[in-house]
Amino acid sequence: MNFQVLEFNGESNHVHALIEYQPKLSISQIVNALKGVSSRRDGQAGHKKPHKEELWSPSYFAVSVGCAFRSFKGVY
Repeated sequence: MNFQVLEFNGESNHVHALIEYQPKLSISQIVNALKGVSSRRDGQAGHKKPHKEELWSPSYFAVSVGCAFRSFKGVY
């Protein structure tokens, strides 16, 4: 899958990611890839899941931004 995580941070119960991707990819494909890989690597590292069943919630929130926002946000 062809996308790049430009920025990543979060809290104990959610994450924020700025991702650059081609329009041919759907956001749900990217989210599923990130959740799947991170869950697998977390399990391989021996970390216990915070909940009995899964590491991630099945839901997500996404919003798109343009290049102007990326330049502007550095001011803050």
